[in-house]
Formats: sequence, C-alpha cells, structure tokens
Amino acid sequence: MEFALIGPLLIMILIGLIVYGGWLWMAGSVQGLASETARAAIGGLTDDERRLMAEGFFHQAMDDHAALERDRAAIEASTSGDLIRVTIRYDVADHPLMALAGMVPSPPMMIERRAIVRVGGY
Repeated sequence: MEFALIGPLLIMILIGLIVYGGWLWMAGSVQGLASETARAAIGGLTDDERRLMAEGFFHQAMDDHAALERDRAAIEASTSGDLIRVTIRYDVADHPLMALAGMVPSPPMMIERRAIVRVGGY
C-alpha cells in the first residue's frame, strides 16, 4: 500500500521541478535583461534619449535571447531625476514549460522584474 503512493508522489515532484525550474529560469532571464537594458540607457544625454536607448536595446536583446520570446514581453522605461527605471513584464501563461502547471500549485503567470540605475553622481 505504501509503495503505491511513491510512484505518483515522485511524478508530482518531477512535475514541480520542471514547472518551477522553468519559471525560475525565465524569471532570472527577465531580471538579467532588465538590468542590461537599464545599464544600456545610461549613455543617453536626455531623458527621452535614455528611454529610447533602453527600448532599442531591449528589442535587440530579445532577438538574441534564446530563453525568451519577444511577443510575450513588454517594457516600460522611465527616468526621473538621475534614475533610470526599467520594468519588464513577461507572460508565461502559454509557454510550453508551463503546460504542466495545472498539476501542481503554479507560480505566477506574469513575471515582472525591475532594474534601477543611477546616472552619474557616484
């Protein structure tokens, strides 16, 4: 009787590892992209130029990023004073790695990560 529960339990653990491992992989990739995008915007001279540089870098990096798909991501870049804020939202709801998410308590289907960089004045 006890051995009959081990098989399904191991399968649930394996599914949990796949779902949460994939989610953490994507969340780490989104955070790295947010950080890189914020750093890329430092070179701008005006707030508008920094925002445009951030958005341009983001779109270029999404084309080169193996882990993320461009149509699932959205960027919001803003500046205030000497800070550049980049927020990236990534929708994982229809991602193939999340196909098994209904079998375990699933992580959030929207990954949102931020990066803030100070311009000058270090």
